[in-house]
Amino acid sequence: MSRLVHQTRKPCLRLALTILCFLPCSDIVAREKPDFTDYCQRLEQEIQSRKHGFLAGNISYYVGGFHASWKLIEHETIGLTHPFHHDLRSRGIGLLKSELQGAENTGIGNDYYGWEFYKDTRILYGSVIINGKTYKHPKPKSMRWRPDKMICEYELGDVMIREEKFIAENDAAASIITASRPVKLEFSGHSFYNRRSVSSSASIRLDQENNAIIVSEAGTVRSRPDPGGEERVGPCIYSGMFTVLSASRDITKSLVTKKDQRGVQHYTFSVPCDSKGTTVSWAMHDTPGMAIKSARDIINNHRPWLLAKTIEINRQLNEEIPWLRCPDKKFVDIYYYLWSLYLMYYIDVGKGWETENHTQTAVNNFLGMHRYDAAFQIKVGAWTTDKKKYGYGNVLTWKHLTKNDRYRELPSGLRMISDNKGIAWHSGAYGGESSEHVLGAWQIYEHTGDVAFLKESYEGHFAKLYQKRLGSFAMNEFEVAETLEKMAALTGNQADVPHWETLIRRDPEHIRRMFEQRWEMNGVSGYFAGPNNGMIMTNGFWAMRSPYFPNEYAKAMVDTWALDRKKGFFGEFFPLAMSRHAMKTFKKPADHSFGYTPDTAYFTLDGMFRQHLVKEATELTLNHLENYNYHAAWKIPVAPEAYRRDRTLFGDQYSNFNAGKILLYLEGLAGLKYSLPEKKLTIRPALPQTWKWMEVRLPIAGQWTKIRYTGNDVKVTGCPLRVILPNRALPE
Repeated sequence: MSRLVHQTRKPCLRLALTILCFLPCSDIVAREKPDFTDYCQRLEQEIQSRKHGFLAGNISYYVGGFHASWKLIEHETIGLTHPFHHDLRSRGIGLLKSELQGAENTGIGNDYYGWEFYKDTRILYGSVIINGKTYKHPKPKSMRWRPDKMICEYELGDVMIREEKFIAENDAAASIITASRPVKLEFSGHSFYNRRSVSSSASIRLDQENNAIIVSEAGTVRSRPDPGGEERVGPCIYSGMFTVLSASRDITKSLVTKKDQRGVQHYTFSVPCDSKGTTVSWAMHDTPGMAIKSARDIINNHRPWLLAKTIEINRQLNEEIPWLRCPDKKFVDIYYYLWSLYLMYYIDVGKGWETENHTQTAVNNFLGMHRYDAAFQIKVGAWTTDKKKYGYGNVLTWKHLTKNDRYRELPSGLRMISDNKGIAWHSGAYGGESSEHVLGAWQIYEHTGDVAFLKESYEGHFAKLYQKRLGSFAMNEFEVAETLEKMAALTGNQADVPHWETLIRRDPEHIRRMFEQRWEMNGVSGYFAGPNNGMIMTNGFWAMRSPYFPNEYAKAMVDTWALDRKKGFFGEFFPLAMSRHAMKTFKKPADHSFGYTPDTAYFTLDGMFRQHLVKEATELTLNHLENYNYHAAWKIPVAPEAYRRDRTLFGDQYSNFNAGKILLYLEGLAGLKYSLPEKKLTIRPALPQTWKWMEVRLPIAGQWTKIRYTGNDVKVTGCPLRVILPNRALPE
């Protein structure tokens, strides 16, 4: 059974009031789960000479080759170049203790050095020997990335070599290598030593029984654990850990080891390879026995475990996220590519301040979740199916800092947590964006009805963090105060309600005045909260996300600044991070590097959707996605940290800084909002004029709901909730 919601619009009609069309559909029992799609195959892309490889396990990662901010430094080669263990025991390269006193002590493991320590690792660099000729570290003819594995192909004379690299569920990495005719493979590497290393005391031994090389990692590095503090020397991130390397063919007879003058342990071994295949592996652990077991288990089970990896990632992309289709394939590919990265970055350490599963931001920077990025990453998690696994932790991981009094308190009473944290450290870089986490937590509650989650988020975290003063992020303080009030009432903390009622003045006259005072301030015409230094960035647009932002301001600002190509934010595409007017004055290298950024685009476009500026929001969103997240020459989706002003790529190459774009699809173009406690699904469709249709299917309360957009019509089937479609007129 289905229901059809039809919108009748007259071209010149502008509705003064919102008309709600109610659609009861709880009687619909049809399941609308989409057919299976092999997204690992669909997302496969050629990356040789374009970007480095990237694979993720739980606490293990793989970077193939090295590109310094998209600049090719090192080609990937046969074997395993840069697998690395990263359980967030350190932010960078060292494991020193903070020397700061009180709440701002950064713990053990904060480090302002060595975020990209993996680039100095050298694990299994392969060479190929054919008829006595050595092809040293050959570069792939083709390197194809998928979220489950990388496929490299080499053509050396008349020999074709193929390898599949992946990280298994046990966090070991393997390369499965086959050759069209018999060859010899020679692999070399060394113990951990970084450009900031001071000494190495690593040791190495051969385990003949397990056909394994065991490296006991140890050494010291130059580290800086405290903001503004001095550089000190202390243990490296891998001190006390064990690296194990193994192969499916015998390595014991060919292994050669040596220690250099720095104390670094080097190893070389060779194995035959043919059409039957040879597999090499890497694993790391705090105990040698576990590292050996992991390295051998992946050797013995490489085919079924690779298949299991593919099955699991396909399961996530088919069942854990909303299904989306539209007429233009590239926008669908972008959507699933961004989701694949968001899910690949999930980590579950289970130690110290890392006891909740959560996503992270970047591999080519320091791993971990960022307070600022969480403002949108939390909300993305709210759209997953298993929200306990993929949603709750994005909020609750920050509670460790609050409950352990690890924050900075200003004289005003404002408490700010750090930007990043790990098992026993935090970054010491404080800010106030965490007030946006309150709204993300509320959205998760609306999508689950889980009061226990809300209680855990509120008690000892939000209630404590904002006890004295509520911070503001893009004028969100009024909405956040309302939300904290609702949280208190729902979680049995009724006594807190008067506190939140009075903490922020919220009478309509005051709220209106707060916006009026910032309109065209500092002489910036047609702009909100213009800065006094002339550095006009997109921040003013972000305030449009507030339900109290005056719509007339939004329309004026979009017309004056968003669409303007001479002084505004429309560069080669939308939006520039800094207005063209401001770019004439601010020209430092960092200003040029961050010419276009994904976070600013999300916050800017999200505000336009919330202000119901449908035509502008949809056109500018497609413009941004097509230009920022799709490489026209390569014909593949990309997720860069930034573009320079000249539109060359900058920063991390697989950046989850782009996660907010997922919300532009679901909450923007699809206009979706739902609440299980209120038993309603609200749809404000924003179908782009260039699309004749769009379809979304999403799991709600354990049931798939299908929403089909065609022209002015929206058809909903399989929905367990009451559907509300706010009617609105077409623009003139």
